[in-house]
This record gives sequence, C-alpha cells and structure tokens, in this order.
Amino acid sequence: MSEDPLQRPHVWQPGSSAPPLLLLHGTGGDEYDLLVLRQYLAPEAPVLSPRGTVSEHGMARFFRRVQEGVFDEEDLRLRADELAAFLTAAEQKYDVPAGSWVAVGFSNGANMASALLLRHPESLAGAVLLAAMVPFAADEPANDALAGKRVLIVNGDTDPMATAEQTTRLTAQLRSRGADVDLLPFEGGHTIDPAQLPRIKQFVDTFNDSL
Repeated sequence: MSEDPLQRPHVWQPGSSAPPLLLLHGTGGDEYDLLVLRQYLAPEAPVLSPRGTVSEHGMARFFRRVQEGVFDEEDLRLRADELAAFLTAAEQKYDVPAGSWVAVGFSNGANMASALLLRHPESLAGAVLLAAMVPFAADEPANDALAGKRVLIVNGDTDPMATAEQTTRLTAQLRSRGADVDLLPFEGGHTIDPAQLPRIKQFVDTFNDSL
C-alpha cells in the first residue's frame, strides 16, 4: 500500500446523523457493493466504504486465505493493522470522531470487522457481522478490551461456511473480551437476508444515544 492510507480505493458519503457506518464488502465485491444498505440502516449517516486490497484470482478481498474457510492469519493481522491506520486517516480528513464507526461487514468483510475489533478495539464503536466466521483460530487470553462495544451477528442457519459452530465460537471470543453480543439468526445460507434489515436498523439506531 501507499504510505498515505487514504490512497486506498474508497467511497466517502457525508451525513448529518450518527453513527458513521464503515461498510466492508465480501469476496469479489468493491467499495460500491454495500452502499445500498445505507438507505435501509441509516439514511442520514456518514458512510465510509473501502475496497479490500488483496486480489484472489481477480476478486478483491480484505485479507488472504489458504483455502475456503482457512484464513492466512498472519496476513489478516497485517491487513487489520492497515485498515486501522486507514480509519485514523479518514477520521482526520472527514472530521469523524475517533472510534465512532459502526462496521457493517458481509462475509470476508465481516471477518475483517471481527479482526479489527480484536486487534484494534479502539477503532470501532461496534459492528454488524453478516455471514461471519471466527477470524483467529487460537483464542488469546480473555480480557475486557471490548467492554462497551456492541456487536450483532447475523448468520443463516444453513450457511455452509458461517456455521452454527462458527457462530458459537465467534460469540464466545467477543464476549470473553467484554463485548455485548446479540445474535440474529435467520433461515437461509451465506447471504444478506433483506427481511432482517429492519432488525439490523434497530440495532444501528441504538448507537445514536451513545455517540
């Protein structure tokens, strides 16, 4: 990456309400993929949507993987550090309060959001994790680094990758660090279920009083 973190391809849409949203696309997506979620979740909120900087057979991702479902955790740590630096630079350029972002990530983007919470908890106020898996296989010692952070995990009950086991382990990882984690399961697979958007909006709205 360039020495200037903001050289990373991204879309910024200013807004007049809290919380600012950080949109993180899935494998093969780009910075435009999830912009439509703004109108359903927080139409007046500022939105920052970066593109993943890793290419897998021409598909953009936020970090490398060894194979489907097996992450390159060393690369994931590096890319999470890069994204945290990007957010710091974006806060300064776009006049966003530090650490006020609510990440909304799908699949690969959700896994990056989880990694960001675990490695740089100061970067986010909370997260909506759509089709999310465990970012780091080895648990680190429990601590209170995520105290005060709120997370909503929205996984389908027939998702072949973000399985029930993955959901349970991810929930435990986040809660062991003090996060307030809610689960919103739905009937379906590895997708964003439009029927869940009103419930997700309710969750996002809860940040208005705290930011």
